[in-house]
Amino acid sequence: MSRCFVLMGVSGCGKTSVGQALAADGFVAFFDGDDLHPKENIAKMTRGEPLDDADRGPWLAKVGQTLAQHEGPIVVGCSALKKQYRDIIRAEVKEDVHFLHLDAPKSVLVDRVANRPGHFMPSSLLDSQFAALEHLMPGESGTRIDISQSFEGVMRQSKAYLRDTLG
Repeated sequence: MSRCFVLMGVSGCGKTSVGQALAADGFVAFFDGDDLHPKENIAKMTRGEPLDDADRGPWLAKVGQTLAQHEGPIVVGCSALKKQYRDIIRAEVKEDVHFLHLDAPKSVLVDRVANRPGHFMPSSLLDSQFAALEHLMPGESGTRIDISQSFEGVMRQSKAYLRDTLG
């Protein structure tokens, strides 16, 4: 049985909304990975500059440490776009980490990001995120959730995966 989950995907896929709803329903504790970024990363993204692997490494390790240090079921929202990024997270945790990939066609996400008020991540960075995105690979624990469906459908599918995994 695993208790560690990451809501992954490009900006605008709903990591925060889904995580907050799962926490509100009492399924898990939720931490927003955006809150774990160092100030330098936030400033860089605010300027429209994509993060590089050197920027991401310490942040991804902090995501893994947050998972490892929490008692009980936990979800962290984190882009986790590449397998090597997911490996950094897993290296910090002594148990299996499951990834729920919140996914949709690029056009859906461009529209969401363009209409999202008050977030530091500009839609201009979506191209770099889609270029970096590596879908879950064989041997990685997780599932893909199509966010083109209703939010209720996304929640039903997310809760079902967590229930099945938590036992």
